[in-house]
Amino acid sequence: MHAKKWWMLVINILGGAAVLGSYAVGLQTHPGGGDALWGGVPEGVRLFSTAGMFLAAAGYFAFTYFLLFRLDPRTTRLSDRIGFGIFNTLYAAILIPSALWMPLTFLALERSSQALLWAVRLDLVLVALASLGLLIALLIVQPRQPAWAIRLAIAGSVGFCLQTVLLDSIIWSAFFRL
Repeated sequence: MHAKKWWMLVINILGGAAVLGSYAVGLQTHPGGGDALWGGVPEGVRLFSTAGMFLAAAGYFAFTYFLLFRLDPRTTRLSDRIGFGIFNTLYAAILIPSALWMPLTFLALERSSQALLWAVRLDLVLVALASLGLLIALLIVQPRQPAWAIRLAIAGSVGFCLQTVLLDSIIWSAFFRL
């Protein structure tokens, strides 16, 4: 396995474990805290957002499949100077703040801190920007074969961006109140 793909795998395993672990610890140490994480988000938006989480997860697997199993890091280019390594940076930029979201949100709730609430919003913006960066990278990556795999990766990235950009960074942030 190429070193850059090996690092992608490591980033996803460690980052994914950090995200899921932060959720497990957060919910275990804050019984009934799941409702608190919705703040003032209306019920209809909650249902739509919950469904979006499943779409985002499926999308994540779709673009990760393409990157791990369909691209050759030696020939991958986004422009003349940007290669496969940018994807590892983008994964880290998605996973690190994603692992921080729940602990930061519970801390903001516990302290009723507007400053911490802004830190949570910034955290979500960082995930959103990295998600958009990943979508742009997939739109311009070369080579683009097989066609079905790149289409699936782009569709998955769009679903992921709907969650991270629209539902989390914009809508959740607009409705959430301490």
